[in-house]
Amino acid sequence: MTHCLQSVVEYMAFQQFSLIPAHVAVIMDGNGRWAQKKNRPRVFGHRNGARRVRELVEAAGESHVKYLTLYAFSEENWNRPQDEVNALFKLLSQYLKSEIDHLHRNNVRLRGIGDRTKIPKSCLTLLEQGESKTVLNDGLQLTLALSYSARSDMVSALKHIAQKVRSGEIDEGDICESMIANELSTRELPNPDLLIRTSGEQRLSNFLLWELSYSELYFTEKHWPDFCRKDFDLALASYARRDRRFGTVAKNELSTSPELVQGST
Repeated sequence: MTHCLQSVVEYMAFQQFSLIPAHVAVIMDGNGRWAQKKNRPRVFGHRNGARRVRELVEAAGESHVKYLTLYAFSEENWNRPQDEVNALFKLLSQYLKSEIDHLHRNNVRLRGIGDRTKIPKSCLTLLEQGESKTVLNDGLQLTLALSYSARSDMVSALKHIAQKVRSGEIDEGDICESMIANELSTRELPNPDLLIRTSGEQRLSNFLLWELSYSELYFTEKHWPDFCRKDFDLALASYARRDRRFGTVAKNELSTSPELVQGST
């Protein structure tokens, strides 16, 4: 490894893989505010934020994370000034041009989720080329959420299920959670174990609402352009210290609680 072991999480990554989240989702927030604090245009923040993506992808791979999903552009982002939207997709196109070969050499699979009908054709072509080139790679699975809305994704899934009911393909009573999950754009991915959001905001912003139901949430005050490998390690270390219960009772609580031991209610 070229990266120096700087935190306990890297030790755990090689000694106890079970403590490393299989799937990390990231809301890369704060580019504009970071730039404004420096009295620079918002595009300056987006440009510097884009440079952090390669570092994060490499960090995830080296830490044995299997899936990394990045919230790159939300459906609501279309409401931003047109100049900013154009700049964002220009940066995305530049990223894809410069990184696809690098991702492929490192056995990373690239895929996109979201409403492709709105994505500029030149950018969409690059994304599809990247997906095609890396489709057989079985290393880190990198997903870019572009023109993405969790609510729209769920509406689309439910409409598809309704069509199956109307056609008689399935019965209304057959509808279950797994059926809905299998209609979402994330159906090929496991649910995220950890969500990281930068810039101090503490909300999901219409990102993977179904999939994040039992994910661990990690918020940092750092704006995305300042979020570095050390910060990612700290997020993984925080995750490793947590007790994921999924609505159940921890074993130590079950054995020590007098009420549970005595069977009282």
